[in-house]
Amino acid sequence: MTDPFIKPCTVEAVLFDFGGVLAEEGFRNGLLSIARHNGLEPEPFARTGFELVFKVGYVVGRSDESTFWQALREQTGIRDADEKLRKEILSHFRLRVWMIELVKKLKQRNVRLGILSDQTNWLDELDDAHKFFQYFDHVFNSYHMGKSKKDSSLYDDVLGFLKIQASQALFVDDHEGNIERAKQKGLHTILYSDRESFRSDLAQFCPDIVAAVRDDGQS
Repeated sequence: MTDPFIKPCTVEAVLFDFGGVLAEEGFRNGLLSIARHNGLEPEPFARTGFELVFKVGYVVGRSDESTFWQALREQTGIRDADEKLRKEILSHFRLRVWMIELVKKLKQRNVRLGILSDQTNWLDELDDAHKFFQYFDHVFNSYHMGKSKKDSSLYDDVLGFLKIQASQALFVDDHEGNIERAKQKGLHTILYSDRESFRSDLAQFCPDIVAAVRDDGQS
C-alpha cells in the first residue's frame, strides 16, 4: 500500500516525448535496420535520415512522406518502396508497457498529461494501431503544429494552450537539445536515459506515483 504521507505531484502537467520515452526510438532504430538491409553503414544513414526529415519539412507538415523517402533515396541510393520503408519504421516503435502503466497512475491523480513529440503523421497511424492517445489529455505533434521542438517558441505555445506557468510543467525527453530549450523556458525537465534513472528523477516531482507503481509490482 502507498504511504499516505508521501506528497503528491508538485507539478500540474507532465509532457512526454513519444519515441525514446513512451516507446522505443522507432525512427532511429528503423533507419538503422533499413541501412543494414541495404548494405549501408547504419549510423551515417540514420544521421542522413534525421537531417532530411527536418530539411524537407516533413516533420512539421510542410511536405509529405513520399517527398521524404524520395529525398532519402537520392541521398543514399536505397530503392525500397514507400510502404516497405514505412512499415520498417513503424515496426520499431514499441510502446513501453511499464511507462503506460505509470501514465495511467498519473491520470488517476488528475495530473494533466500530454505528448509533445517531433513526429509526422506516423504518430496518428501508431495510435490507430495501439490506441495510446486515450491516456493523454493533449497531443502536441510537430506535424500538426507546424513547429518542432528545435523551435523554442513551441514551448511557449504549449504552455499558452494549457494556460499554465512553465514552473507548473514537467517535460520528459531523451534529446538533450530539447531538454535545454525547455529549461530555458522555465519548464522542469527530465532527460530520459533508462528506466531506473527516470523513476528516480520522477520521484522528485511525483513521489506518490512512483511509490504506487512500485506497490503494484511495476518495477
